[in-house]
Amino acid sequence: MKKYKITANTIKGDDKAQFLFNHIIGYKKSQFYKNVDDAKGAPLIQQLFFLPFVKSVLLEEKCLIVERFNILEWEEVADEVCQQLESYLNNGGSIIEKIPTTVYAESTPNPSVMKFVANKSLVSKSFEFKNIDEAKTSPLAQKLFHFPFIKEIFINSNYISITKYEINSWDEVVMEIREFVRSFLEEGNTVIEESKELKSDVKNASGLKNLNALEKQIISILKEYIQPAVASDGGNIEFDSYDSNKKSVRVILQGACSGCPSSTLTLKNGIETMLKEMMPGKIENVVALNG
Repeated sequence: MKKYKITANTIKGDDKAQFLFNHIIGYKKSQFYKNVDDAKGAPLIQQLFFLPFVKSVLLEEKCLIVERFNILEWEEVADEVCQQLESYLNNGGSIIEKIPTTVYAESTPNPSVMKFVANKSLVSKSFEFKNIDEAKTSPLAQKLFHFPFIKEIFINSNYISITKYEINSWDEVVMEIREFVRSFLEEGNTVIEESKELKSDVKNASGLKNLNALEKQIISILKEYIQPAVASDGGNIEFDSYDSNKKSVRVILQGACSGCPSSTLTLKNGIETMLKEMMPGKIENVVALNG
């Protein structure tokens, strides 16, 4: 059984204190908790929130960073906190109640694409990577591209759509990919490095401000009526542009939608019909582009 030893690192007047552990207690990706409800499933963190001066807690791989309310100084209580945490852990207290990660494979209308669905959220928006160079912000995608048969990767919500080259059949590789993804997520590894994506988000937000009211309406229709439907098949539809002279909309097909002849025709006709009905006189045709 592990014997835990904790050391406090405090600076006079600082609201935050570090509690350093001699064993791993958290994931590689930091977890932030702002109250006891946030800490459901993390008994160790809940123990801290039972202390009246604890404001927030950041759980790192071998460290807790605890923020205090200004009702006392860390010098008054840091040693006591160390002792309480050591006693809790060394008497068999749990750190995190792990929910087993599951991943299952699901076929899509595109025979080259398989959808791998996890029982947890992976990302808050969609990401598409055509090669390993494009995957600099995604440790998961970078590792997946080391498999020689993987051609493209699309990550959205709680699933990953993977496009393969024809050198292997899915029957030969699907179990290997499913287990790799499950293990990667189970270990708490980072799917997307959010700090690197922040600059991209700012740039994209700036581009959205330049859209006119009609373009924003098209995007709204795609998000509300089209994207949820195609997501179930491992794909996605993104607005590209609108030509007011030709009354033509260009959309980008991603994930399982991209490169699938049958879905390209079906989606193009479906989107075109819906936009014509919901925006009469504004739309004449839709051009579907593979992402």
